[in-house]
Amino acid sequence: MKIIVDAMGGDNAPDAIVEGSLKANEAYGVEIALVGKGEQILHVFEALGRHELPAGIEIVNASEVIGIEEDPAHAIRLKKDSSLSVALALLRDGRGDALVSAGSTGALLSGATLIVKRVRGIRRAALAPFIPNTAGGFILIDCGANSECTPEYLLQFAYMGSFYAQDMMQISAPRVGLLNNGVERTKGTPLQLMTYELLEKAALSGALNFVGNVEAKEVMKGACDVLVCDGFTGNIFLKTIEGTASFFMSELKGIFMANAKTKLGALLVRKNLLQLKQRLNPDAIGGTALLGISKPVIKAHGSSNAFAISNAIHQACNVAKSDIAAKLHENISSMKTPEQDAQQVE
Repeated sequence: MKIIVDAMGGDNAPDAIVEGSLKANEAYGVEIALVGKGEQILHVFEALGRHELPAGIEIVNASEVIGIEEDPAHAIRLKKDSSLSVALALLRDGRGDALVSAGSTGALLSGATLIVKRVRGIRRAALAPFIPNTAGGFILIDCGANSECTPEYLLQFAYMGSFYAQDMMQISAPRVGLLNNGVERTKGTPLQLMTYELLEKAALSGALNFVGNVEAKEVMKGACDVLVCDGFTGNIFLKTIEGTASFFMSELKGIFMANAKTKLGALLVRKNLLQLKQRLNPDAIGGTALLGISKPVIKAHGSSNAFAISNAIHQACNVAKSDIAAKLHENISSMKTPEQDAQQVE
C-alpha cells in the first residue's frame, strides 16, 4: 500500500506532515510519497534525527504551494506545480493507492474533481466524517463540500454514505436518516421535503434502509448510522459537536481540579476520563473521506498534528482497501432519478 501525502498542506506543514508520515510508515508499514518542497522536507527529517530517507518513504518535488486564502479552482488551474496538484496527478496516474492532504478544503475538492475526476454519474463529491455517539458512531454526509444542494445530490449522498458505512463500520444495512427539525415527513424546507420522497422511494425498492427524518439531538443517541444533509447544515452540525465536546472536557477538567477532594476523584477515574477524551478527539480519526471521487482522497484537519496525520494515513489505507469507488460505479444506475437520466441523454 502506498499513500501520497501533500507535505505542504495545513497549518503545521511540513513539520507535522513529515513527522506524521514517518510515524505511519513505522507503525503500519505503509509506503509514503511526500509531495512538496524537497529541501524543506529533508530539513524536517534532519531535525528528527533522520539524515537518510527511511525505507518506504520517497520525496516528490513540487515548487509551489496553494494558500488557504487563494481561490480554489483558480489556484488549481494556475499552480500546476503545487504540492496538491502534483499529488493529485500522481494519484490519477496510479502512482499511489490514496491521497492525504491537510490543505485547503476547497482546493482539494476542486483539484480532486478536475484532476482525479468523480465516479462517472456522481453529481457531487461529499465529505463524510465518522463521528462517535452512544451507539458507537455514524457517518455524516455532507459536512461542507457542497453548501447548496438539490434533492438528487442528497439522494446520492445517502447511497454513498450507506456503501461507505457497510465497509467501514461493517453494517449490512446501515440506517439512513435525513437531518431535519422534526421527525414528521411534513417538516423542513422544500429541499428536505423533496429529498424525503426520493429516499422513501429508494427504501420501498429495497435499495436503502431509510429510517426517516432525524432530529440533531437524536443523532448522538444512535438514531441512525448515516446522516444525510447539505454541506452548509452539516458543517454547522459538525462544528457544534466539536465545540460542545471541547466545552464539556474543559468544564469537566475544571470540576476535577477544583480542590484536593475532587483531584482524588479524578485519579480514581483517570483511565475512564482519558478514554473519553480519546474518543472525542478528532485527531484519533485523522481525516475525512471525500466520497464520489474515482480514487481515495482523505481530507485531514488544517491544524493536524503528527498524530492526526498518522491516523489520516491509516484511514486512507482502509478506504483504499474498501474500494468504495468501484462499488459506486457498480451501483450508479440505482443512484439516479429519472430526471438525471434525461439530463444525461440530452
